[in-house]
Amino acid sequence: MAKRKQVGKRVEGWKAKSWYKVYGPEAFGKAYLGDTISADPEKVAGRVLQTTLGEISHDYGKQHIKMRFKINNVAGDAAYTEFVGHEITRDYMRGLVKRKTSRIDSIVLTNTKDGKKVRVTVTCFTINRAENSQIHAIRGTIMKNLLDTAAQNTFDEFSKMIVSGDLAKETFKAIKTIFPVRRVEVIKSRVETPVSFVA
Repeated sequence: MAKRKQVGKRVEGWKAKSWYKVYGPEAFGKAYLGDTISADPEKVAGRVLQTTLGEISHDYGKQHIKMRFKINNVAGDAAYTEFVGHEITRDYMRGLVKRKTSRIDSIVLTNTKDGKKVRVTVTCFTINRAENSQIHAIRGTIMKNLLDTAAQNTFDEFSKMIVSGDLAKETFKAIKTIFPVRRVEVIKSRVETPVSFVA
């Protein structure tokens, strides 16, 4: 029986794929985030990459801040992203907890000046144990501060404030007039609206 003749050269699966360099958004200096591989550039858009602020900023004291970016545009062999959220590692958070103090968590759904919805989780660590009325007042102040700040800033500006620690500093200033606080951390954020794709 005659053998079937192979027409053309067979290309192995991985050789048919292309590598794309992935970059962060302008708010984070368009930092190089890594590489992704795909046989179809249309399938690259929508992928989510995770890295740390330490790797982006080359400040390894910030390795505890995990960041997520979603690819929203592909041009040639480059892929560009938008920030979609962050989270602080559990090990880092455990180191902040002290005895005979209060940990107060607040989850706030904010709207930025350009219409993005961002769910933000803020944790406040007090110096002494707080009473229920004080905890309620602290949560109210956190909510007002976050809603006001988000409304006054674009999504890029607000996301940069979240990750840089500026939002935590502003919240700390607002709370300390109510009750002695030791530290404020924005421990988690997540974009609630779908990221728009660039044509």
